[in-house]
Amino acid sequence: MVGRVHSDWGEEVVAFVVGDAPEAELDALCLAQIARFKRPKTYLRLAELPKNNYGKVLKTALRERL
Repeated sequence: MVGRVHSDWGEEVVAFVVGDAPEAELDALCLAQIARFKRPKTYLRLAELPKNNYGKVLKTALRERL
C-alpha cells in the first residue's frame, strides 16, 4: 500500500494487488484487519510487485505507477 495525493484529504491509500481475488473480498479482509479510515480506496492489479535484490518491495517504483 502506498499513498496517493488527494485534493480533499491530502492523501489516500492505494493497494497494489497480485492475484485475482475479487475487490469485495479484499475490502472485507482489510476491514477485518485495519481501521476503516486506513482502508485502501483503490486496488490496482499487477503481475508482480517490483523488488530489489534483497526481496524488498520498491514502494518508490509503485508510486511512479500512479
